[in-house]
Amino acid sequence: MQRSASTSSRSPWWEPSVHADRRPLLMARNRIRSRLRRHFDEQDFVEVDPAALQISPGNETHLHAFETQALTTDGRPSPLFLHTSPEFACKKLLAAGEPRLYSFSHVYRNRERGPLHHPEFTMLEWYRAGADYRMLMEDCSEILALAAEAAETNRFSYRGATIDPFAEPEIVTLAEAFDRFAGIDLLASISSDRETDREHLAAELGHSGIRFADDDSWADLFSRVLVEKIEPNLGRDRATILCEYPVAEAALARPSPRDPRVAERFELYACGVELANAFGELTDPAEQRRRFEHEMAEKARIYGDSYPIDEDFLSALEIIPEASGAALGFDRLVMLVTGASRIDLVMWAPVAEQAP
Repeated sequence: MQRSASTSSRSPWWEPSVHADRRPLLMARNRIRSRLRRHFDEQDFVEVDPAALQISPGNETHLHAFETQALTTDGRPSPLFLHTSPEFACKKLLAAGEPRLYSFSHVYRNRERGPLHHPEFTMLEWYRAGADYRMLMEDCSEILALAAEAAETNRFSYRGATIDPFAEPEIVTLAEAFDRFAGIDLLASISSDRETDREHLAAELGHSGIRFADDDSWADLFSRVLVEKIEPNLGRDRATILCEYPVAEAALARPSPRDPRVAERFELYACGVELANAFGELTDPAEQRRRFEHEMAEKARIYGDSYPIDEDFLSALEIIPEASGAALGFDRLVMLVTGASRIDLVMWAPVAEQAP
């Protein structure tokens, strides 16, 4: 199936002619979801349904949440957030004793809208207790093939880029990608001295011709290289698994036993689009608290805002088993499978946009 719906921006999605154009994409979405559900069920995963309202929406610097409040029976307000991911709830269920679980959850992210972004979207998350995070790489490869089979297609496409969803993904470390696409020695800029690391990476960017601001942090410089030099080259012809992120860029992942400078984190790319993010889960509550506090300090510095830390989640980490987990943007997957040009084309009822 290779079809992309196109509609006028002035025509609402519920207009019959527009819906008729979108409907084949939406039916493909349903078939893909049903097939993936069956796949997880056949592997003895339990489907869970976490609540969207949480006391903390997540603690990553550049994620922005929707905030609301609950009222007690006597009218006192209590702040709550719509979750940006079901991750905290799913990990609490791991602590509770569920060994394999998955969730198709509606999640919410503010300041995000565009061809690949929507303020409300569907996240497929799954967790394996006692499993190495490399097993999730195999899961991702299987998911691509199953989605293609469900939609009866043999290629994914987006903006002229295509991949074979049945081909084994290429596995590339961040260090390899920085060297291959930007000529930068990433690991040489990772030590215990942040200022020296920042100066080293800034010098490397200067040699590679990437522009940056004088007050950019190490993380800002890292992101510039990733966005400008690396991501456009990923997921071409076949999917790419980009792995071994620096620990500073993997707030919820455990350090690699092979090299403590990098973490057990990978991202899945197809057609230049990031599809999934996976971790060997960090289970040290003290280290997790330290990382959360650092992320929220950065958020306050950059945006003048921060979110509370979920103390209940940190308590759960004290008894959580070793585990690995992944989050996949389900709507983006459907986009690539169907060849749709925008994320809202594969959503049954997109969020309305207010006129400026």
